[in-house]
Amino acid sequence: MWPVPKVVPLRRAISALLACMAGGFPGPVPACAQAVAPAPASTPAPSAGNPSLDDAWWTGPLLANSAGTLPPGHALVEPYLYDNASAHSQGYGSRTYVLYGLANRLTVGVIPVLGYNTVSGGASSSRVGLGDFTLLAQYQLTQFHEGSRVPTVSIEVQETFPTGKYERLGDRPADGLGSGAHVTTLQVNTQTYFRLANGRLLRMRFDVSQAFSSHANVADVSVYGTTPGFRGTARPGSSFAADLAWEYSLTRNWVLALDLTYSHSRTTSVIGYVQGADSSSAPAPTETRLDSGSSTAFGFAPAVEYSWNANVGAIFGVRVITGRNTVTTVTPVVALNMVY
Repeated sequence: MWPVPKVVPLRRAISALLACMAGGFPGPVPACAQAVAPAPASTPAPSAGNPSLDDAWWTGPLLANSAGTLPPGHALVEPYLYDNASAHSQGYGSRTYVLYGLANRLTVGVIPVLGYNTVSGGASSSRVGLGDFTLLAQYQLTQFHEGSRVPTVSIEVQETFPTGKYERLGDRPADGLGSGAHVTTLQVNTQTYFRLANGRLLRMRFDVSQAFSSHANVADVSVYGTTPGFRGTARPGSSFAADLAWEYSLTRNWVLALDLTYSHSRTTSVIGYVQGADSSSAPAPTETRLDSGSSTAFGFAPAVEYSWNANVGAIFGVRVITGRNTVTTVTPVVALNMVY
């Protein structure tokens, strides 16, 4: 999911940052969900007690990505708005999926992020800022067909670029919206359908991802908890995330959704020096070493979907995250899903 880094003590700050970098909603939480796959062409015609797979209009749950891809020439735009609230800070933000069907079974896209942080007892962000920017590509390996046990399966690659501000934050640490590191995320997405005894449809997704980060050069006050005069390097640890999600079609227009998430992030280390005053009598630079420790997060995200038609829908929900060495957050979310 998409939240921006929190301005909190180092351990918590890095834990929250890693959550954002794991592809989305820690946290690492996989990124926000998108509904892109039309009903399979082999779906039988609907009949009483045997609705077709397109008898429900889906937007996708809050977190688990779709395993489907867009038909060539079609596009999806899905902006998310959220309030990532913890005990001492709030991160207001938007994360927008812009996807395009480039070829048969291949979807490409971009994910721009905007954010604004407020902190209890501290200065808020000076302005709405740009977070790290992501490019993605997803290739579909298999397609679910009714009556088959083979789910839709796809592989996804995301590359996140350090476009968000993360260092030289001065007296406004809340301006930190990025990581300063390139992040490569490899993900496997799966999706299948079940027809329940009452004739309604249940859609299930299961996604797993692994994220790897480059190092980040760090100067002065940063999202990594460093202080004025610091010069050094941050090495974010790798992150693993898994998301199991269900969507239950109450009617064609209304759907109930639930995500259950797990993520684990390895320790992030920061090594460098704090420079002394600029004078011949100044003491030698002081070596600084910081270590976030590894973190484990668990989360759930119930939501309600409403679709006006097969191409336009909205989702409303909340994501709750807690765990070991992890900031506990409650994040209301709303998104609009539009397929062209």
